[in-house]
Amino acid sequence: MAKSMSLLWGAGSPPCWRVMITLEEKKLQGYKRKLLSFQKGEHKSQEVLEINPRGQLPAFKHGDLIVNESTAACFYLEKQFQSQGNRLIPDSPAEQALTFQRVMEGLTLTDKLNSVIYYDLLLPEEERHDSGLKRNKETLSTELQLWESYLQNVAAGSYLAGPFSLADVVVYPNVAFAFRFGLSAGRFPKLAKYYSLLKDRPSIRASWPPQWMASTRGYDVLKDL
Repeated sequence: MAKSMSLLWGAGSPPCWRVMITLEEKKLQGYKRKLLSFQKGEHKSQEVLEINPRGQLPAFKHGDLIVNESTAACFYLEKQFQSQGNRLIPDSPAEQALTFQRVMEGLTLTDKLNSVIYYDLLLPEEERHDSGLKRNKETLSTELQLWESYLQNVAAGSYLAGPFSLADVVVYPNVAFAFRFGLSAGRFPKLAKYYSLLKDRPSIRASWPPQWMASTRGYDVLKDL
């Protein structure tokens, strides 16, 4: 079953990582995957463009079916293989509603992280200025404080919407990404606890970005948030 699936991905990318976590959770190991380099521009290669005209990763295929948007791929895999592996959408209507809400909010968090971490890459040099970056950092700090409030009762087995769910699949890579780029555990203790609680979950450990395994040293872009 997994042999008919293929994934083109980039290491350290939260969108790629969330698809890989879902594949692990659904016990779909054995799919074909190819690691591409953002630094070398391989995400703009013809190989990727033939699957994803936007030239973005991940690029996911199941047989002849293409699902490029990472969150859509996560929902697709959960719905297609609902009875296999771990359930990622809870049965309770209240928990379902919260799961879907946190998934959508997780995409906003991705954008706000990128607006700070990749500020120099996203804007032409002539449009960059200290006040713009400062404003983006303030917006991100407010967003992260909101997630702190969501995690007031975080504990093993009780995460963003109760048991581990698609909400965690989508949001956790963002949280790990933030700490990799210098987020302070002292200023965001609930996020730090959430990060630690899930770090060794088998699906997350199995899909951990390989360069993070090789070097625990991160960056300091977010250290002053």
